[in-house]
Amino acid sequence: MVVPLDQPLMSRLAALAPTYAETGATAAAAPPPGYRGVQRSLVLGFGGRVFERAGAALMSWQMHERAGMGVATDFPIAVPGASVLLTIGRPPVAVTAPCRVIYQVSDQQRQGFAYGTLPGHPVSGEEYFVVTRDWDHRVVFTVRAFSRPATAAARLGAPVTGIAQGLATRRYLHALRALATDR
Repeated sequence: MVVPLDQPLMSRLAALAPTYAETGATAAAAPPPGYRGVQRSLVLGFGGRVFERAGAALMSWQMHERAGMGVATDFPIAVPGASVLLTIGRPPVAVTAPCRVIYQVSDQQRQGFAYGTLPGHPVSGEEYFVVTRDWDHRVVFTVRAFSRPATAAARLGAPVTGIAQGLATRRYLHALRALATDR
């Protein structure tokens, strides 16, 4: 269940600047120099109903929840400027990942957004989530990201961090397919 951020935490997150300078760079296919990039896509299905369901589930943070993350946000829809605190795992080994929505993509053929990391996130970078409806009505979900370790623990565990990011990306893809198609 998406929960609202409490006012003190919402104020603290709103005051933070992203942990990287290349805001908006996920709009390009290649990662900025010095970052590890990843891009994965999955066909979700066909038609307007799949596109609308996928877009609604993505924009309302349901995909993140279905992928196994805790979601606390100051706005129930992913809009530019919204802060989100993602929780991955369970205490005592839970990892929190504060982010801010950097931009939104919304037209008749695309729906989605990108968020960037804030201080306290284990990596520094940006992640893009966009659902596209092609000319043949095929609905494709794409996750694109660039990142590099932001904490000592993330630097020491760089191989594990890369594996964890790959797992999260796969979970996002399959979670949105399930939400868009009732699987």
